[in-house]
Amino acid sequence: MKISHVSTKVMGTPWRNLLFVKVETDEGLVGWAEARPVGGVGAVIGYLNETVPDFALGQDPFNTETLVYRMLRETYGRAGEIAMTGIALLEIACWDIIGKALEQPLYRLLGGAMRDKIKAYANGWYRVERKPEAWHAAAKDVIAKGYRALKFDPFGSGFYEFTRQEKLLSIALVEAVYDAVGPDVDLLIEMHGRFNPVTAAEIIRDLAEFRPAWVEEPVPPENLRALRDVREVALPLGIPVATGERIHTPYEYRELFELGAADIIQTDITHFGGIGNMKKLAGTAEMYYVLVAPHNVGGPCSTMASLAVAASTPNFKIQEYFNDFADPPVKAAGIGMPEVVDGYFALPSRPGLGVDIDEDLIAEFPQRQTDFNLFSDDWHRRDLK
Repeated sequence: MKISHVSTKVMGTPWRNLLFVKVETDEGLVGWAEARPVGGVGAVIGYLNETVPDFALGQDPFNTETLVYRMLRETYGRAGEIAMTGIALLEIACWDIIGKALEQPLYRLLGGAMRDKIKAYANGWYRVERKPEAWHAAAKDVIAKGYRALKFDPFGSGFYEFTRQEKLLSIALVEAVYDAVGPDVDLLIEMHGRFNPVTAAEIIRDLAEFRPAWVEEPVPPENLRALRDVREVALPLGIPVATGERIHTPYEYRELFELGAADIIQTDITHFGGIGNMKKLAGTAEMYYVLVAPHNVGGPCSTMASLAVAASTPNFKIQEYFNDFADPPVKAAGIGMPEVVDGYFALPSRPGLGVDIDEDLIAEFPQRQTDFNLFSDDWHRRDLK
């Protein structure tokens, strides 16, 4: 079996464009993958246009290690987010083909099931006014759908530090959500790399009474020693620190592990070179007793790739999911997409990734010019501008 053709399609929403890649073979099997490149859809397509003829066409889709290795080494340039996204899209689509060829769900080819269901958390649910009563009501709706964990960023447009008034409002929003869902539901506090270390430490102490299940990316991602300093504050409070969605190569994680800078890594499989890299990283993380909670702001393919890793990884914690609360067509584009029931995904049961892609539906939602700025007012409302 050889790869005979690779094509791309873009599905647009008001705040995210999803890049789908279709890999076809000379035996008729087709694999899919998809990612959400932040402001980089055209760049990833350009990267694929240049690299696919040299590294993918005519190659055996079973040889995922060779594909990734050659694309990393033989292009010679140092890989970053664009290259690692392009590589991931091809690699994940190849895994989809492998599963279909062997008539097996992908997780069974990655070591089999470590669990009989996969815990999920909701994101994208707080698209309401930034008022405690509105967030209280929105959180109730999440719990009504069966979720037992939800993530949110209550910090508005804050960067490095913010006013006392803004801090008090942010705490009030967390308190409102906590009051809505109760102590048995996990609150995952997203900080989006907003703060300097001293501000992040202050906020963590202020939120400790609500027992967050983690604080995520409390400082910008470039300085891991600053992250380590924040974790040293959070650790005595029993609050885990999570990070990783903006770390794109395995080598960048070495310093994070050696510093003990985080308790949970949130690598995005679609920006990290794919499933093979993610499984290797999870194994390294386990040596440091670090848990894995894959970042996932994508659609059906990225979700199913994440679930395959989640099912088969010993140190998996919980899986992010947006598509019960944002952009219904994105969810509908994945035919056979499983539902979250009582807070969990069931193990995938169909071969490969386990979903079919509705190409006609994707075509109804062309790429859009998005203006999604996490440091602007009301960014959390996403398409309500």
